[in-house]
Amino acid sequence: MSILQAVRILNDNVKKAERDIHKKQSETHKHPPSLFVCIIITSILMCGWGCLADELQARSIFQEANDFFRQGDFQASLNTYQQILEKHPMEGDRILFQMGIIYSYPANEQKDYQKSLECFQKLIENYPESRYKRDSEMMIFNINNVVMKDKAIDRQKTQIESLQQRVRSREDEITALKKEIKVLEQKIFALRKEPADKVLIEKRERRLTLLSKGEILKTYKIALGGNPIGPKERQGDSKTPEGVYIIDSRNRNSQYHLSLRISYPNEKDKKRAKELGVSPGGDIMIHGIKNGLSWVGDLHTGVDWTKGCIAVSDEEIEEIDGLVPIGTIVEIRP
Repeated sequence: MSILQAVRILNDNVKKAERDIHKKQSETHKHPPSLFVCIIITSILMCGWGCLADELQARSIFQEANDFFRQGDFQASLNTYQQILEKHPMEGDRILFQMGIIYSYPANEQKDYQKSLECFQKLIENYPESRYKRDSEMMIFNINNVVMKDKAIDRQKTQIESLQQRVRSREDEITALKKEIKVLEQKIFALRKEPADKVLIEKRERRLTLLSKGEILKTYKIALGGNPIGPKERQGDSKTPEGVYIIDSRNRNSQYHLSLRISYPNEKDKKRAKELGVSPGGDIMIHGIKNGLSWVGDLHTGVDWTKGCIAVSDEEIEEIDGLVPIGTIVEIRP
C-alpha cells in the first residue's frame, strides 16, 4: 500500500465519520455538531485509524476491524479488536484507544460511554508512555462533558414532562369547569321566559347573540357564507349581509331543519345593487344544518359553508326559534 493510498483511506474514514455524525444528530438533536466533531473527528485526525500514513501501510492486522467500522458494524469491529489484542498484546494501547473511540462513536446505537471511559483509563494506567495517552486524556475530558450534558438534558426533559403533565391536568380541570358552566347557563337560560327583542350577529367573531332589553340571553357560534368578508352586494356572491333587518318569517319545513328569514335586502342594499346594475339576491336565513347531516353538530362552525346565511346547529336553531318572534330586530355587524 502506498502512502497516497493510506492518506486516501484516512480521508475516507474522516468523511464517513462526518456523515454518520450529521445523520445521528438529525435523529437525536441532543448535542451540537461542534461537540461530536471535537470528540470524534479531531481524535481521528490526530490519531485515527492508524495515526500516520506509513503506519497504515505497515499494520495490516487492523484492516478487518477498520472495514467493519466503515461498514457500520461496530460490534464486529470491537470483537475483532479484542481478538487482535489477544494475538498482539504489544498493540494494546492502540487497540484500547480504537475501542474507546468506537464505544463513544455517535453513530453507534449501542454506544457505551462507561466502557469507552474504561478503555481510555486502562490505556493511561497500563501504558503511561503511550503516544495515545494525551489523546485518551482529551477523550476522557470530552466524554465526561457529554455525560454531564446528557444528564442535564435528561433533567430538563423530566422537568418539561412534569410541567406538561401539570398543564394537561389544568386543561382537564378547565374543560370540566366549562362543562359545568355550560350546564348552569342552560339551566338559567331555561328559567328565563322573556323573548329576545334583538338578534346581534357579529361576523368577525362568528357570534350570534340574543338580547332582551339590552341584556344578553345567550350567545352562539355561527358559520357564515363562503365569502364572508364585506356586505352582500349581489345574488350568488356567497356573502352574508351587513346592516339592520328584522325577522320577517319562519319556515319549520326548511331543508336546513328550520329557518328564520331575515328581511334582506333593505333599502340601502337595493340602492347599492341598482348602482352596480345587479340583482341584490335574497332568502337570507338563520338556519340549522342541512337535513340528514344533523350529526355534525357544533363541528359545522369550523368552516364558513353557507350561501350567505347564518348557520347554527339544529338544537340551537330550535332554541332560537322559540325565543325570537316575527318582527325581532336583526343587526349584522362586519
